[in-house]
Amino acid sequence: MLRELRIKNFTIIDDLSIQFETGLNILTGETGAGKSVIVDAIGILLGEKASQDMIKTGEKEAHIEAYFDNTDHPLLKELSIESDEGIILRRSINSQGKGRSYINDIASSIQTLSSVGRSLIDIHGQHEHQSLLKKESHLAFLDAFGGLNKDSNKLQVTGNELKDKKESENLLLVTPHSSPPSDPSLVTRYSLLFSEVVELRNKVTGMKQKIRERSQRIEFLRFQLNEIDSAQLKQGEKESLEEERAILLNLSKLKESSETAYMLLYEAEGSSLERLSAVASRIREIAQIDPDARELLATLEAAVPLLEDSAILLRGLKDKYDIDPHKLGEVDERFELIKRLEKKYGENVEGILGYGERAREELKSLETADEQLEAFDNELKARERELLSLAEALSKKRQSAAKHIETTVMAELRELGFQKAEFRIDMKRKDAVTATGLDDVEFLFSANPGESPKPLAKVVSGGELSRIMLALKCIKSRNEPSVTSDESKRKDKNRSPMTLIFDEVDAGIGGVTAQHVGKRLKDISGAYQVLCITHLPQIAALADYHMKVEKSMAKDTVKVAIEPLSDYKREEELARMLSGRITDGSLKHAKELLSTPKSKR
Repeated sequence: MLRELRIKNFTIIDDLSIQFETGLNILTGETGAGKSVIVDAIGILLGEKASQDMIKTGEKEAHIEAYFDNTDHPLLKELSIESDEGIILRRSINSQGKGRSYINDIASSIQTLSSVGRSLIDIHGQHEHQSLLKKESHLAFLDAFGGLNKDSNKLQVTGNELKDKKESENLLLVTPHSSPPSDPSLVTRYSLLFSEVVELRNKVTGMKQKIRERSQRIEFLRFQLNEIDSAQLKQGEKESLEEERAILLNLSKLKESSETAYMLLYEAEGSSLERLSAVASRIREIAQIDPDARELLATLEAAVPLLEDSAILLRGLKDKYDIDPHKLGEVDERFELIKRLEKKYGENVEGILGYGERAREELKSLETADEQLEAFDNELKARERELLSLAEALSKKRQSAAKHIETTVMAELRELGFQKAEFRIDMKRKDAVTATGLDDVEFLFSANPGESPKPLAKVVSGGELSRIMLALKCIKSRNEPSVTSDESKRKDKNRSPMTLIFDEVDAGIGGVTAQHVGKRLKDISGAYQVLCITHLPQIAALADYHMKVEKSMAKDTVKVAIEPLSDYKREEELARMLSGRITDGSLKHAKELLSTPKSKR
């Protein structure tokens, strides 16, 4: 629930702080006082487009901030934003055209700010009502106001079960009052199943395309696999070839160095091993006389076997370089083969072999494509039958909901001043199942007797549209628990009602109709926090919390102020609204309005 709104340097407002209460909050004031500017500021906070023109003249930056007492918001949990003490949304607009937005002092994108804000506030003004004029939105309205997109605690019904007409007709979609986990709504289940059908259709289409191109692709894959398999590649082979190639390219140098080293170590007269043996012989003679030479003798005698082993290893290395001169050509040829395959199939032998495995799997898939297509096609047909059954069930529910909504809206419209109006939901069957089902839905309306209902966009004015939206909201609010009831508070201590803002809902009405509109706003305020801007005293008199917006002008400045009204000041404001000025007669009438019993659900 919106508790406080702070607006600074926005259009004609320099610095304004507004507190709101539970129930019906009413804003009144002279035309041009700045009431609609307050709603515009909230719209900016909800992500509407901002411009430099909105900054108060002479200032560099505008700020809008709202505090909500909601302490449990799923989106904030996903964003890891703490909201134990409520939610603060803030947005700034600067003269350079750049702006910033924050949620609980954590920087966020405008999209995130808008998502959170629009889950907390729903503005119903002339512009917002325009969604009712769009035919494509009417199906969503029907599902929402008919309760068809609410989860149910009834056992989920499968497509096969829906074949049973009796069970289909008895399928109930109600909001559960108990805590057990709920099943997806019929609309949700249909949407999920439709997505599955689309995915299966894409698989079938892809498989058919594969089959059409199969012969050529199979031949190509077999050629590639034959090329890879005939190469008989081994893991790590390229690295081994690179090492062998480096040896072959330096063969003369390696052979000369190894032979020289072998001669010096072992084979030549006066070799290292021969000299070491001679040294050891002399030290042995010394050790027979001087015991101190024994340690040195042991070291020399241990070195001799090591040199002998080294000579053996060196001889093997020397013999290794006696290679067929044609070997380099063979290695180069093998190395070039691997490089050619790499260009086609992937880096290194591992990449080539990996491509071969994938090609083998694709070949197997293509060779069994007919069987796969048949399986996919059978599954698709079964799912399509299930989808059609679900669409039929959804259509029946929509038809039932449409009749109920028509009757209820008509009753509401009569209370809102449309005594002879007719509201009808026109439902036509589509030629094929679509993402939303089989139903083509359009709202029709006629305000005058003798005229057949026509699409809303062709017949309604702004005021009529506002009252139609109000009628729909009244219907929906009846399904919401009252936020003022002890039972509701007991069920959810953290629950805070959504805020509904009505701007110009009183356009083009007066008298008894205005009283009815006010009564309906009062009823809705039992389930929501309602903020209404009005020029009608009949509506203002029903306020739980009444505020007056005033604009004053000095030499070069405009100041907008807001004053909470109670008792005599409220009587004066209603008197002004009744007659344009405060008189004894208008004050008496104002007192009568305030003394009229106020209904509240």
